[in-house]
Amino acid sequence: QGQLMASGGGTVQAGGSLRLSCSISGDVDISHCLAWFRQYPGRDRVRVASISVGTKETTYADSVKGRFTLSLDTAKNTLELLMNDLQPADTALYSCAAVMRPLSFSCPWSQRDFPSWSQGTQVTVSS
Repeated sequence: QGQLMASGGGTVQAGGSLRLSCSISGDVDISHCLAWFRQYPGRDRVRVASISVGTKETTYADSVKGRFTLSLDTAKNTLELLMNDLQPADTALYSCAAVMRPLSFSCPWSQRDFPSWSQGTQVTVSS
């Protein structure tokens, strides 16, 4: 697994939008699960959205359903998270992560199951 580099964080007002990008070096194949996590101060990372590259199955945390959209550009090896209608509760440090696992396995929820991580990018939403 290559390196992951996250970008796109920033500060927006409530109701605004941001697009996070995760650039992935190396090959991305059907056994990959790619995900975005976010972390509040002093807390573990929580999975926000994930995609199984082989099955294209995309899942979202309940707190972001209908507002966040995950997409994978395989030609550019870039994972994007479009975040709309941002709220102060979305303020966190966001990181992308990758894991390879058997295709029949769902993407894991726990940060402990992801061995590869980007650096974090801060998202701050003001009220």
